[in-house]
Amino acid sequence: MNGGTFRREFEVTGGDFYNAGRVSTEIKEILRQIGIAAPKIRRIAIAAYEAEMNIVMYARSGMVILQVTPEIVRLDVSDVGPGIENIELAMQEGYSTASEEMRALGFGAGMGLPNIKKNADRFEIRSEVGKGTTLEIEVNL
Repeated sequence: MNGGTFRREFEVTGGDFYNAGRVSTEIKEILRQIGIAAPKIRRIAIAAYEAEMNIVMYARSGMVILQVTPEIVRLDVSDVGPGIENIELAMQEGYSTASEEMRALGFGAGMGLPNIKKNADRFEIRSEVGKGTTLEIEVNL
């Protein structure tokens, strides 16, 4: 990386459970190749996976932008979807709006956003009902 910034964009398709997890796996591999410490990679990969799954489960489409500097790893996640009506409620462990089909697939435990927050050093969420949601996730290196 030579002290610069690494940036990569990933598209995520809503409802595509077959490819779900692909982006977070790619991010994990990129961070390993760059030489990020394993405990940091684990935290970032968990946050990336949860964010990616929220796009797959709830949105029509989304984008994950990975940026790595010598100081931080940042994920900017945005989706085009229904948005979140009550962010405070959505941040509570166990709260979920997952459908029965999603639950049958093993998703929708209501831990996605809380897990992102737990694994991030900085986490911001903004959402507009009827438009979509954006997340800013940072892990300090």
